[in-house]
This record gives sequence, structure tokens and C-alpha cells, in this order.
Amino acid sequence: MCVFCKIINNEFSSYKVYEDEEVLAILDLSQTTYGHTLVMPKKHYDNMLAIPQNEWAHLMEVAKTLSEKIMTRLNAKGFNVLINTNEAAGQTVNHLHVHIIPRYDEKDTIEIIMHENDYNKEELLKTLSN
Repeated sequence: MCVFCKIINNEFSSYKVYEDEEVLAILDLSQTTYGHTLVMPKKHYDNMLAIPQNEWAHLMEVAKTLSEKIMTRLNAKGFNVLINTNEAAGQTVNHLHVHIIPRYDEKDTIEIIMHENDYNKEELLKTLSN
């Protein structure tokens, strides 16, 4: 049983922010930024590719509601919503979870770097549109 399943089953303690029949949200122990929250389905799914659409919709609805609450109550200037899928993308717990990472200014400790690459876009379009 994974660590998040143990948290969901109250075998490990956590700081619960939200809970309903399908979803649990807890404060991330690392607190990358103040208010860093994890939102997860109570049923175990390894990643976002495994969850049924109706449960995905509810999970994202909860993530949106909590993001709004974090922005308002913690006076965040923005936030990142991050989902890592598989180890190559940085997933360390194989239980689907959504990171809500509040951002207070451009000097926050988290850095997400996106840069442009010169990939063949026509080739990509053919591959992805079929």
C-alpha cells in the first residue's frame, strides 16, 4: 500500500485541508511555498492516465475550489497546478495527486523553466493528430 493510501486510511497522520467521499486534500510536508497543497483521489490510481473521466472531473473541481481559497485566504498572487506522471516526470509517489503551489512573487523558491526548442512541428502535428 502506498503512502497516500495509508494517509487516506488514517494509518499516517496528515494536515487535512479538504475531504469528501472521493477526494482528500492535505498540506504537502515539504511546503515548497506557504500553503503547498496536494489533492488526491481516495481510490488508488497510479497517475492521471488511469483515473476515470468522471472522477477526474471531480478531482479537478476540488483542485480549482482549493486554488481559489488559497489565493484569497493566503493572499497569493498566483499559483501553479502541477501533476507529475511517472518517474521520468518527477512523480515520487505512485498515487495520482495534484500539487497546488501558491506563488507570492517571482522570487519564490520554486522554479519552473520552459524554453523553446526547434522541433519539427509538422512532424509532431502528423503524429499527434492521427
